[in-house]
Amino acid sequence: MKRLAVFASGSGSNFEAIAEGCRSGAVDGSVVLCVCDKPGAYVVERAKRYGVECLVFNPKEFGSKREFERMIADKLDSLEVDLVCLAGYMRIIGDELLERYGGRIINIHPALLPAFPGAHGIRDAFEYGVKVYGVTIHYVDATLDGGKIISQVAVPYEGSDIEELEAMIHRAEHKLYVETINKI
Repeated sequence: MKRLAVFASGSGSNFEAIAEGCRSGAVDGSVVLCVCDKPGAYVVERAKRYGVECLVFNPKEFGSKREFERMIADKLDSLEVDLVCLAGYMRIIGDELLERYGGRIINIHPALLPAFPGAHGIRDAFEYGVKVYGVTIHYVDATLDGGKIISQVAVPYEGSDIEELEAMIHRAEHKLYVETINKI
């Protein structure tokens, strides 16, 4: 059984998909920690509903990225975390976490990488006019959305409503994340 930490910065719908997957037995693991860099983010409420411990911090209260990443990595170590799942964590992972958890950090991205990396994958693909969107889960390395791809799913869409597209992609994300965690 895998011990998972889920990092999120916002509403936490992927956190909830993973936590529910663990609760239902669809994921052979348990979420032992939610890491959030935005005090007040809704993911903290979701984590509380699942009884998951939260490590919530404000990066501005630290002297450097290395300092807050050291604090996070120490907490991961204390909980014997096997796998870190980035789920809408809107920070680039730095050297401290990569040195200590490299090869055990995965990220979900709302586009078919290597196309449309970065924080606005859906919008960028939409504005470009692609007809097949998608979701990618990849290992995290020192490059932006450039680590080895683990899994992908295509999301065909020819409409003109970005909100409808975003909802379709989020549904695909939730399913793919649960499936991928079990593969690893």
